[in-house]
Amino acid sequence: MKQSVLVEPQHSHIEERPLPAVGPEDVLIQVKACGVCASELHGWHGDGGPYPREYGHEVAGQVVEAGTEVRHIQPGMAVAGLFWKGYAEYAVAPHSLVTPIPAGIGYDVALGEPLSCVVSAARRTRIEPGDSVAIVGLGFMGLLMLQAVRLRGPACIIGLDVREEALALARRLGANKVLTPEQVPDSLKLTSWGQLGGDYGVDVAIEASGTQAGLALAGQMVHEHGVLSILGYHQGGPRQVDVELWNWKALEVLNAHERRADYQMDCMRRGLALLAAGRIEMASLVTHRFGLGQVDEAFQALSTKPSGFVKAVITIDNG
Repeated sequence: MKQSVLVEPQHSHIEERPLPAVGPEDVLIQVKACGVCASELHGWHGDGGPYPREYGHEVAGQVVEAGTEVRHIQPGMAVAGLFWKGYAEYAVAPHSLVTPIPAGIGYDVALGEPLSCVVSAARRTRIEPGDSVAIVGLGFMGLLMLQAVRLRGPACIIGLDVREEALALARRLGANKVLTPEQVPDSLKLTSWGQLGGDYGVDVAIEASGTQAGLALAGQMVHEHGVLSILGYHQGGPRQVDVELWNWKALEVLNAHERRADYQMDCMRRGLALLAAGRIEMASLVTHRFGLGQVDEAFQALSTKPSGFVKAVITIDNG
């Protein structure tokens, strides 16, 4: 089979590899699409361990073989799941980490892993009906999170990003107000002791940018006893936070990432069901498609974000 392999920073090539071994509880997937995730961007740039490296974990494809102990996943089924080494014609995963894709959803939008992350974050973040919610960072994950948050019944969702086109898309997807960071009024920040008890800030701030500036702004926007939910995946060095500010505001701070595989899979099934029901929309967010031999071009687009960019997907033409 063909597999894209990163052999040095920002340089991948296609290698011929044997098919992955299929154990009794595994399934072998013919990969149809694999999303390009920002969590692997720093590795593509050169951070991390030795080479070669095989990336790709947002896999959707068709089952071609099931292990002898597998009962509920059968050859021919369209599935998503928790995979690794997905920039390849085939990938393997334990059957417990694979779930069917509902009928009518294309492989290139059935990205179960990011849906799982967002549904998990929405379930774990305390959002009450009528709350005010700010989402700082309106990339792919922030725009998915906006849609999931909308289902929780907030009175107002405020979307924040530095890009005007991201703000326009957030408004279309349900944001009540959109702002650049420079446009945030003082009334949406609580940054001094004398403001306590006043009408400053929001009930919930969700940091979805993965940046130092986004984390700082989200911390400023939460009012006393509010919730700061960190959805952004922070890489590239340590972050500084104003713990004094967080302390006297008595914030509830949540790392919204999830590492329990069974819970991730439950969230994935819920996310795919919401996608099938039209409660979450992803088709317009998948803006750039590349072939298996264009993984570097896909990461470059993710890094530079050309006009109109939200999400890149590797689509694999394997017959």
